[in-house]
Amino acid sequence: MLLGRRFDAEESPRRVLDLTLRLTQRSVSSEFKGTALGRLWSFINPLATVAVFALIFGVIFRGSVEPGRYSGIDSFALWIGIGVICWNFLSAGVINGMNALVSNAGLLTKVYFPRQVLVYSAVGALVVDFLFELVVLVGISLIAGGARVLLMLPVLLVVTVLTAMFATGLGMVLAIATVYFRDISHLWQIFNQVWMYASGVVFSLSMLDQVQNQLFDRGWAFNGRPIPITMLFRLNPAETFLEAFRSCLYDFAVPSLGVSLACVAWGVGMLLVGRLIFRRYSTRIVEEL
Repeated sequence: MLLGRRFDAEESPRRVLDLTLRLTQRSVSSEFKGTALGRLWSFINPLATVAVFALIFGVIFRGSVEPGRYSGIDSFALWIGIGVICWNFLSAGVINGMNALVSNAGLLTKVYFPRQVLVYSAVGALVVDFLFELVVLVGISLIAGGARVLLMLPVLLVVTVLTAMFATGLGMVLAIATVYFRDISHLWQIFNQVWMYASGVVFSLSMLDQVQNQLFDRGWAFNGRPIPITMLFRLNPAETFLEAFRSCLYDFAVPSLGVSLACVAWGVGMLLVGRLIFRRYSTRIVEEL
């Protein structure tokens, strides 16, 4: 049995990793079970996403961003497609991690195992799916801008890992909160919609610069200067991760030092905070469930 044996109170990292991998494998293998196309959906979904945004923002509502620095790509649809797909990965990771304990309440009350593996495996399964989606995005960027994007593959993997670490840490915090306060999951659905638009998924920060200057011309100021709207948006960790992905896939450039350090700080920091909070408050999970 996968969960048949009892784990010691102090779980070794090896045992936690082993169970996490097993649960992740089970989630991945069952995701497209019973479908005709199976794993091909991992390629079809991102292609459909980019196609839809190409139609909406490339034909109907024409938008624009600056061409990629080294790629020369000038496609607002691809720019938005990268943002949407990468945002979906981060957002789904947080939501799946948040619901990992409540959705497995029956399992938690029947057998003992390290509770954190439910969050780890929930995000881990999404990482596997996202890697397939990255293959599609890299392929589109390769066709649109050339082979230089292949040099960005190691950086993309690092950014993906850091994003998964951030989603896991925040998911662990929200998972604990959801066990004790079930309204959290409903409130998060509302916040998540606001968070998406605050992350620059469908608009560039250069647009905010224009808004910032327009407000200043109308008398909206902070200490005699324009309201730092762009700076406030850059404090958003999701915007930072999206900027890193776009730098690799759209500009064909390594993210700037500031963005890179911010990604490391958010990823590592949130995972550490999540682990600390989870370890402190997870002892009464079964009682609350």
